[in-house]
Amino acid sequence: MSLFGTGALGRVVRSGVGRRRVQTVVIAVATMMAVATAVVAGALMVAATAPFDNAFKKQRGSHITAQFDPAKASAAELAKTGKLPGVAASAGPYPSTSVRPVDRAGFQLPTLTLVGRPGPDGAVDRVDLKSGRWTQKPGEIVLDASFEGPTVGIGTPMRTSDAKDAPTLTIVGFAVSASKTADSWAAPAQVDALASKGYPVVSQMLYRFDSASTKQQILADRKKLAESVGPAALLGTQSWLDTKRAADQGAAATVPFVMAFGALGIVMSVIIVSSVISGAVGTSLRRIGILKAIGFTPREVVRAYVAQALIPAVVGIGLGVALGNFLAVPLLSDTESVYGGVSLSVAWWVDVTVPAAALVVVGLAALIPALRAGRLRTVEAIAVGRAPRTGRGRWAHRAMGMLPLPRPVTYGLATPFTHPVRTLAMLLAVAFGTAAATFTVGLTSSLNAIGTSQDPENRAAVTVTTTKAIEVAPPPPPSVGGGGGDPPPPGGSESGPPPVENSAASTSKKPKVADPAKVRSMVTSQPGTESYYGKARTEVAVAGVSGSIQASLYEGDSRSGSYEMLSGHWITGKGQVVVPSRFLERTSTKIGDTVRVTYEKETANLRIVGESFDTSGSQLEIHADMADFKSAEPSTFLVETKSGVSADEYARKVAAVVQPLGGDATTSTEEGQDGVILIMAAMAAVLTLMLITVAGLGVLNSVVLDTRERIHDLGVCKAIGMTPRQTMSLVLASVAVIGVIGGLIGVPAGYALHSVVVPVMGSAVGTGLPSLVLDVYGPFQLLLLGLGGVVIAMLGALIPAGWAARAHTATALRTE
Repeated sequence: MSLFGTGALGRVVRSGVGRRRVQTVVIAVATMMAVATAVVAGALMVAATAPFDNAFKKQRGSHITAQFDPAKASAAELAKTGKLPGVAASAGPYPSTSVRPVDRAGFQLPTLTLVGRPGPDGAVDRVDLKSGRWTQKPGEIVLDASFEGPTVGIGTPMRTSDAKDAPTLTIVGFAVSASKTADSWAAPAQVDALASKGYPVVSQMLYRFDSASTKQQILADRKKLAESVGPAALLGTQSWLDTKRAADQGAAATVPFVMAFGALGIVMSVIIVSSVISGAVGTSLRRIGILKAIGFTPREVVRAYVAQALIPAVVGIGLGVALGNFLAVPLLSDTESVYGGVSLSVAWWVDVTVPAAALVVVGLAALIPALRAGRLRTVEAIAVGRAPRTGRGRWAHRAMGMLPLPRPVTYGLATPFTHPVRTLAMLLAVAFGTAAATFTVGLTSSLNAIGTSQDPENRAAVTVTTTKAIEVAPPPPPSVGGGGGDPPPPGGSESGPPPVENSAASTSKKPKVADPAKVRSMVTSQPGTESYYGKARTEVAVAGVSGSIQASLYEGDSRSGSYEMLSGHWITGKGQVVVPSRFLERTSTKIGDTVRVTYEKETANLRIVGESFDTSGSQLEIHADMADFKSAEPSTFLVETKSGVSADEYARKVAAVVQPLGGDATTSTEEGQDGVILIMAAMAAVLTLMLITVAGLGVLNSVVLDTRERIHDLGVCKAIGMTPRQTMSLVLASVAVIGVIGGLIGVPAGYALHSVVVPVMGSAVGTGLPSLVLDVYGPFQLLLLGLGGVVIAMLGALIPAGWAARAHTATALRTE
């Protein structure tokens, strides 16, 4: 026996679903929209936390990764720190250094932290070996799994630096450390052999603490370690909270806006389903009376009308789950890369919980109007039939009749007052559709502004570099052990784009460097030069921050290439530094504080003068004046040309001179938007289109019900001379005011939603947002969005208006 019964009740349900095709489609699409967005939101919420937490727990990740000076803290002394109060487990000490490898194709990888470990297991940070094996002897290396690619694989030889006599290591495996304690691993003896003046060996210790869930607890644990061996012995630490935040940011920024669409979809589905079933009851009073007269109980009538909502809802829910899983794939792939190829998909319980919840919501939404059907008296239902209650809306017809408009238009304007509940449902549907469109337009504009603001170098007309990539000779045959030539120190200036942490795609060819002074002279001597500034991207060390930090050093007036500021101001001279929000949070500093920055062998105390808007991820980047470091030289000159001077011609002239020196000159090209931004914008557009479609279908259903109820009246109007065009204007006028009011409600609602959701998205990735990103609406744009409510209402009413216009007079007059 089925849930809704067999025999007569089953036939009633099937008949209702088959006859009300518009109602069936509206419910199916509304539930599909709500379920799809809820599945995506649930998947992203899980992806923002669960993968890292699971991997960290499985690997017994390190709460604090500490580097010690082996000259000031012996191995025995470091081993004792593992027995301090509050330390749950420890591992090490392991020898650690840094290398800048070159692969067999001549590409140089970013600076890698190399740790010597006898095996992947341990009391802390049990590294997950994804492919290959662990190192067994000197001359072998295991890389982080994110480096694996077409040119970097098992068995690939790799020199440890770009020096001619650098030793070569063979890749024997790829692994993942959830704690990010290292980028590569080798035998301890190999690490000692690679020690150099630029990269001395330090001792790495890994700790798990009884209490390490907050920043304050981490600071207290770090203080405990420093006191046990002396502050001078502790060189730096890395907190697992920073690693977790970086890993979570891939999906975290997407969650707020998807949840916003999910909430809109769920609320709209409740409104639509309630309206559809209420309309079905209102237009089926005679049918309900007949069902009761032939023996149907009130409970069976309620079940019949709830079933008429649940059947299309089940179809919509199934389609919504499939669509939600499809839409979540590109967003989850960004998070998947963080875990070295660990496959992420929508959690099974999300695919179960969301449909179940949606089914309950639809059932409750349909239950209230269905109960009304069950309470109807048999005689009253048969007597009233489909006719609307007499007297309802008469005042509106009298009031509209006084307007200086054609009678069909005034008749249509008064129609919504006949069914106030149905009108309210249409109004809310239009308002939600307009709100979604307004929010999406603002969100897309904000995303575009973010993409533009993060590439200030593209503002310059011409870019002149001191380098031009060339092919390099293949590496020498593999050798084992030995001390190679010194790799470039961490402060060494790098030409071209900065290295990206843990990404094989970030490699760059070994450059031939031109004399920056000669390139500068060439730029200043060109008659078409209006202004210019120099820039170098490099790595620096900041006291109190573990690991190297990316730095942009500027020569001259760099205001034309400045980042958007959240507070403070851009650098205007020596002794100043501009930092992103994450830097202030990580170092517990504020504007006005001083930080010590070391570039190569030079150290400068710089005052923080501004907080920049930076969405580059977990990698910290600071901006300072090049004059603070005497050995720094620009690798790029960003040039503005004079009015009337062709940037292409200017670049050709400069390139002809600097290319023989090893440099180059190019015009700025418009780069494509970041992939994540494009995915988010595309998803917002898809979800908005679905919401607008649902809103239009809600209007369509209500207008169809109104038109069917009034078909006899329309027949009378046609009999006395109303033309098809006037009939269409009557039906369209009945939704015009609804569209206007819906637009007036929806635009402010979408504006307010944007002002709430977008800052939350910024907070999810650890940054505030400038006015360029937040203030994206213009008055004319808001006016057009307001008219969007009228468009939604008109499009929804267009089909039934055409049907009413084409209806034959005799057929309409015969219809009861």
